[in-house]
Amino acid sequence: MSVTLLAGTATTSLALSAADPSPGSQTLPAAGAPAAAAPVENLIVGYKASAAEAGSNTAAAADVAAKGKKASKKATFERRLGTGAALVTLGAPADAAAVMAQFRADPDVAYVEADSRAYALAVTPNDTEYAKQWDLFEPTAGMNVPAAWDTTTGSGVTVAVIDTGSVAHSDLAANTVAGYDFIASSTAARDGNGRDNNPADQGDWSAAGECGIGSKASDSSWHGTHVAGTIAAATSNSKGIAGIAYGAKIQPVRVLGKCGGATSDIVDAITWASGGTVSGVPANATPAKVINMSLGGSGACTATYQNAINAAVGRGTTVVVAAGNSNSDAAGFSPASCNNVINVASSNRTGDRSFYSNYGAIIDVAAPGGETRRATDTPGTITTPENGIWSTLNTGATTPGAENYEPYQGTSMAAPHVAGLAALLKSANSALTPAQIESAIKTNARPLAGTCTGGCGTGLADAAATVAAVTSTPPTPGFENTTDFAIGDNTTVESPVTVTGVTGNAPATLKVGVNIVHTYIGDLKVDLVAPDGTVYTVHNRTGGSADNINQVYTVNASSEVANGTWKLRVNDNAGGDTGKIDSWSLTF
Repeated sequence: MSVTLLAGTATTSLALSAADPSPGSQTLPAAGAPAAAAPVENLIVGYKASAAEAGSNTAAAADVAAKGKKASKKATFERRLGTGAALVTLGAPADAAAVMAQFRADPDVAYVEADSRAYALAVTPNDTEYAKQWDLFEPTAGMNVPAAWDTTTGSGVTVAVIDTGSVAHSDLAANTVAGYDFIASSTAARDGNGRDNNPADQGDWSAAGECGIGSKASDSSWHGTHVAGTIAAATSNSKGIAGIAYGAKIQPVRVLGKCGGATSDIVDAITWASGGTVSGVPANATPAKVINMSLGGSGACTATYQNAINAAVGRGTTVVVAAGNSNSDAAGFSPASCNNVINVASSNRTGDRSFYSNYGAIIDVAAPGGETRRATDTPGTITTPENGIWSTLNTGATTPGAENYEPYQGTSMAAPHVAGLAALLKSANSALTPAQIESAIKTNARPLAGTCTGGCGTGLADAAATVAAVTSTPPTPGFENTTDFAIGDNTTVESPVTVTGVTGNAPATLKVGVNIVHTYIGDLKVDLVAPDGTVYTVHNRTGGSADNINQVYTVNASSEVANGTWKLRVNDNAGGDTGKIDSWSLTF
């Protein structure tokens, strides 16, 4: 199976670009300090302890009035601060200098200061293209990112971008760590060899017919570089764009070359990026806590994908995937249809589902993916570049040229918004598990301003609300057993999880995540066994010849004490098919 990029339109796998448009009437968000200093309306006066004014409000009021009169200005004692200093109100901002001079001349005054103003530290970045990044700050359909920067910028978190690799860009250089090239085919890689430690993007251009009968010629997309910029471009560096998690690091992992990428390369990349072992590849010195995969192909999730994703999540890595650009049910695409991922649909600048975005019950959340053209415009044209997602790119048509910034559209652009948010959350609360990060993002999403036919998950991801949630309330406790337990024919096996530190009873919505690898799930009965021996059946010999159980069940366990040893009991009641409990979890 090969996969392609998930940027562009419903009819092409390549991202769209356009010349830099005029910002027109675009305005910056009202965040940060004003360019000019605010006028001084009040003064703070500290009297020496020996002065009568230090302890008497009456004496202080008389002194303030007298000094104002000497300066031919109006000054009034307002109140005493908690520090003991006096707050003085001026008649007009222009009076400040003259009145302050009178206080400074008094030997009984220890200090006089302007009652200056402070501002939220989520200041408007000075990046030159920031005004075009509606997806970060516009109230209608932006992701409310600047308000999250007061709390976290993603520092200490590495995000692996499993994509086309990276092309040199000065807005990314400082935030990039060593990656790897997993393309085994030297022809597809265009670098003259197979896998190596150089993830540089050699270009994914192709000639007509080169990628299958009827395939069209296409230029290089520099897709991985565009994705990376959205996540972690350097910010407030007086150039380019602002990254969502600009304190995080990007790890470029190359899997897509000419004509897409092979599943075998991608699953090895998932394994390596999350800190797993891949034969013949050096260990990852900086394993990623977040993986972004803005790629996919048709077909339901395979066991190969699911096993790699489950293992990555088991290592503590959150996996974010793009839903796909076919205006279809995402359940028919992979890895979007896999379990244990955050599946992201695309929304546009008006808060509607982007016309090309996949949809469905399997979508977890939506994020800005933009529209560089209207649905009725000719495919491949650029008619509304101002409504696309601006990020880092390159001018080269085939091989790398000069760095630049361009707008793209696609669920490829939506996914890195959520990957960046996941990095912000992990940085703000390092104890968060992938399940808790996913839950927080989904729970704190806000309704789309527009509509989403077909389903866009819980709504539009909201960075500020989600960061506030994970930093102001304790995370939901989660417990997991990732040890394999073999399931033989006509046998019963149990996998234990010991729960500690949870107060009171289990909830009525206890989440039981089950990952069982088995070639005939109709043979299986799966029970959750509470610490007191009470049995809750979650799967009872249904599904016939289908393979594998990868599902989260909800159990009303409110009558059970939470702490203690819980068990997942699996009974195989037939011959001819075997498997294993790969992992299971409890989320309270």
